[in-house]
Amino acid sequence: MATPSHRRSLRKRRTLLTSVAAVAVTGLGASYLVMSANANAVDLYHQTLAAKDGWASSGTGTTGGAKADAAHTFTVSTRAQLVKALGSASDTTPRIIKVKGTIDANTDAAGKKLSCADYASGTGYSLTSYLKAYDPAVYGRSKLPSGGQETARAAAQKKQAANIVFKVPANTTLVGVPGTKAGITGGMLQIQNVDNVIVRNLTFAATEDCFPQWDPTDGDEGNWNSTYDSVTLRGATHVWADHNTFTDAPRFDSANPEYFGREYQVHDGSLDITKSSDLVTVSRNQFTSHDKTMLIGSSDSEPAGKLRVSIHHNVWKGIVQRAPLARVGQIHIYNNLYDVTPLNGYAVQYSINSRAKAQVVAENNHWKVPTGVKLAKLLSGDGTGAIKGTGNQVNGTVTDLVAAYNAASSKDLKTTVNWTPTLTAGLESSAKSLPTSLGATTGAGVLS
Repeated sequence: MATPSHRRSLRKRRTLLTSVAAVAVTGLGASYLVMSANANAVDLYHQTLAAKDGWASSGTGTTGGAKADAAHTFTVSTRAQLVKALGSASDTTPRIIKVKGTIDANTDAAGKKLSCADYASGTGYSLTSYLKAYDPAVYGRSKLPSGGQETARAAAQKKQAANIVFKVPANTTLVGVPGTKAGITGGMLQIQNVDNVIVRNLTFAATEDCFPQWDPTDGDEGNWNSTYDSVTLRGATHVWADHNTFTDAPRFDSANPEYFGREYQVHDGSLDITKSSDLVTVSRNQFTSHDKTMLIGSSDSEPAGKLRVSIHHNVWKGIVQRAPLARVGQIHIYNNLYDVTPLNGYAVQYSINSRAKAQVVAENNHWKVPTGVKLAKLLSGDGTGAIKGTGNQVNGTVTDLVAAYNAASSKDLKTTVNWTPTLTAGLESSAKSLPTSLGATTGAGVLS
């Protein structure tokens, strides 16, 4: 497929027409055609979400920093430059931030690399002391850790958070500069209680918590819980996450040690949408080599009426669970590719989980399933959530995954929902071609 240009010459318009024809032949759908046409008419940094492209196009739509003036248009390549460009989280002035190259969040203002030991310095925390203080054989399993080492752990975690959490203001576009391997390693974008944000063409890797907390009350055996997502939405509205790549690389969970008989988990979510966030479109991303990938709704008790999310044309590969886990809201999941072949030690538990009365419409998605994986494992629920599934394929064959799950479960997924998707630009009527088409059109580094 020809690469779209940003110029408007007759020759380039002809190139665009050729590109559109090629896309049509490969079955990529109207959404990608709109994006390609916009890429020719408007430079990448000012592109806005197309009409009817998922929930984020609802109402006022999602334009990010498209109205930014020259004074609020930045090119950044270091952590310090990114922090300066973001400014105050309460400043609603439109801004465009072009990320050039890979930014390491674990660096100081001068660019010096920081380690977990640097964050722990001066707090009194040490993992050895922490393990000794809260060994279940001595401390028990009935309450969360408290006292000196837990206080020290929290202080060390606070120091790390001050360095790696980037708070994104309203009316912001964050875009990776094509050809520069743009991304953020070790960091978290926090989009909290703001409206109108675009995040595109970035690779998010190695988001790791130096100081996971031990919770002996989490499950039957306790768990180590980490804090940071690569991108987290909390009370955010009108957010478009597009053409990004999310990965645990280079440290996969198989490298994590065990303490108290449980994995010392340093990774949390890839892209979590919680705290009554609303009107979100997640398109053409690659999610790979991760466990708890996308959480929609942080609690079963979140109020109804929010958490409306569209998830389309993404690739999920080597994902253990939460692709997504959906609560409460109205979620449209269409034209995604789920490759559940084990990868880098990550093996599927389930792909989509609908719980807490979530109303999920899953249509025309494609699962690549290796021999031995039971189809009933691809979905999950708590008996209150719904998944209306149509046109979903497994290895090229249309398959009723909800029926397969319900036949093996004591907590059936409901099969009807209380809404009908209408914001469906780019919806493809068949999932047949997705294993081929999405490989070349998703993730960071594709846009130009």
